Amino acid sequence: MQITGTIFLYFIGINVIAFILMAIDKHKAKKKAFRISERTFWVLGFFGGALGVFLAMRQYRHKTKHRSFIIGIPMLIFLQAAFFFYVVIMS
Repeated sequence: MQITGTIFLYFIGINVIAFILMAIDKHKAKKKAFRISERTFWVLGFFGGALGVFLAMRQYRHKTKHRSFIIGIPMLIFLQAAFFFYVVIMS
């Protein structure tokens, strides 16, 4: 498999994981149960899962009052998209 295909599959996988974890955290927030830390979402976002975090924020209205998430996650999406397109163009 080419490097772009591998990177694409990686991005798909980490974004699905990020989306699911945001959904779980929202459910836990409603139940007032033990929560997933914000640091976990930032780590996932930093390593390629920003789009999954962002889509879950919109879908579940979760973390939408946190200024750091409102500004930071879209910035990470932009940087990750630029990286992905750079890799595609350079290959």
